[in-house]
Amino acid sequence: MTSEAIAEARRIGLDVEWLAANPSTPTEVLAALASDADVEVRRWVAANPSTPPEVLAELAGDADARVRRDVAFNPATPPEVLAELAGDADAGVRRWVAINRSTPPQALADLASDEDVWVRRRVASNPSARSTP
Repeated sequence: MTSEAIAEARRIGLDVEWLAANPSTPTEVLAALASDADVEVRRWVAANPSTPPEVLAELAGDADARVRRDVAFNPATPPEVLAELAGDADAGVRRWVAINRSTPPQALADLASDEDVWVRRRVASNPSARSTP
C-alpha cells in the first residue's frame, strides 16, 4: 500500500486508524502506515502486536514520544529495541520499557536505578526483573 493508496482510502471514508490497529492487517500495509503523517495512525501501528520487528525498530526513533511509548508497550517489540528505548529521554517511554517482559536483563538493571521513581517501581513489578543480576 502506497501513500497514494492510503490517501485514497481516507478520501473514500475508510478508517485508517482501524487498519493500523487491526492485528489482521497485512504487514506490508502496517509498514506503509508506519510513516503516515498522522501521529495517531503511527501510534496504532506501534501498538499493533502484528507489526513487524523492523517497523517497530523504525518507530522507536519517532519524534513523538507517544509513538515511542507505544513501541515500548508492545509485547512484540524486539529486546534490542527495548534496550535502546531504555535510554530514551522521555520518562514515559522508560516506564513502559520497565514493565515489558521482553526487556533484556541488563536494561532492567539499568532502569532499576533510573532517576524517575515510577520507572524504578515498574522495574520492581516486572516478573522478568526477578532474575536480573
